[in-house]
Amino acid sequence: MRTEGEKKQPIELDLVRQYVIAAHGNFEEVQKLVEQKPDLVHAVMNWGGDDWESGLGAAAHTGNRAIAEYLLEKGARMDIFSAAMLGELEIVQSMLKWYPSWYELKGPHGIPLMRHALAGGEPSQRVVEYLQSMKVEVV
Repeated sequence: MRTEGEKKQPIELDLVRQYVIAAHGNFEEVQKLVEQKPDLVHAVMNWGGDDWESGLGAAAHTGNRAIAEYLLEKGARMDIFSAAMLGELEIVQSMLKWYPSWYELKGPHGIPLMRHALAGGEPSQRVVEYLQSMKVEVV
């Protein structure tokens, strides 16, 4: 336990990389790493340029509901991409008021919002239908 005034130390980059890679589909490894280092639920990996990815982001674009739900239970921060994959229509709708050009939003690896929703399968079908219903005129 940290004492008041004690400085937080950055998480080792190799551990962050290992965690984010595992979050693409290795639930047991994610659990092991988060138990070992709980702060990993907030860690992000920069794969280069503007390609930032968290464990939750990895689970979201691969449609891995079990990992995403586990990370949220452990305190990971919900974003529009994970909400879309999980089928959380109300969250997606409330966030889209800040993103009128939602079709330009890119998650990890440049993956668009619609692909995150599609990755969620049947539970995210209402989000897919909602996004499809939005009139988008690309000029």
